[in-house]
Amino acid sequence: MSAPILRVAGLSAHIAGQQVVEDVSFEVPATGVTALLGRNGVGKTSTLKAIIGLIGRRGTVEFDGERIDGQPTHRIVQRGIGYVPEDREVFASLSVEENLRLAERHGGPNRTLVDELFPDLVARASQPAGTLSGGQQQMVSLARALINDNRLLLVDEPTKGLAPLIVVDVAEALARAARAVPILLVEQNLEVVRKLAHTVVVLEGGRVAHVGLAQELLDDDELTKRLLGVHSAHAQANGEAS
Repeated sequence: MSAPILRVAGLSAHIAGQQVVEDVSFEVPATGVTALLGRNGVGKTSTLKAIIGLIGRRGTVEFDGERIDGQPTHRIVQRGIGYVPEDREVFASLSVEENLRLAERHGGPNRTLVDELFPDLVARASQPAGTLSGGQQQMVSLARALINDNRLLLVDEPTKGLAPLIVVDVAEALARAARAVPILLVEQNLEVVRKLAHTVVVLEGGRVAHVGLAQELLDDDELTKRLLGVHSAHAQANGEAS
């Protein structure tokens, strides 16, 4: 069994003096998708931001066997961690192509993969990113992370606010991307989690409450309800009452 690509141990983080993550520990395998789950406000986004150094943190963060918790964000990104933020954050006045070029790091872009995954962006290369639909902007955000040869992606709520048909497209793009690079995914849509994730880490009150196989969690409606406050994807798919 290969070593994990990411190991987090005793991670605590704070924003404006308020602690938002407390003593979080988990590992991300070197392949596939690991889903970071939990109710709203439990520290999922803050955990991603702490890993990449966007907020103050304490504890150990190891990437590919080396500690990165003492490094600034730009150094962590240069080591091969791509970050897709929750609110997409495209440069609205710049074209799709300009957004992608700004994301390129030294060493050359991975344009072949991006063009294969996002043919719609190829067709809209000269269009201002701010005029795209929410789903298309999400594709730009994902493409910016994938254009470089990253060894890990941190992806935060990629299907949030998207229409169901666009959710399917985004999930498929993530599934294809995961064949090339491991992903730590924050996602509320349990059907997307079922489709993509092998392992889940569930946070509760800023701490890890559960670690296990995604399918086992999502097949256990009682456990899903207790940890996440919603019925499992299995129950939802079968039309069980909420």
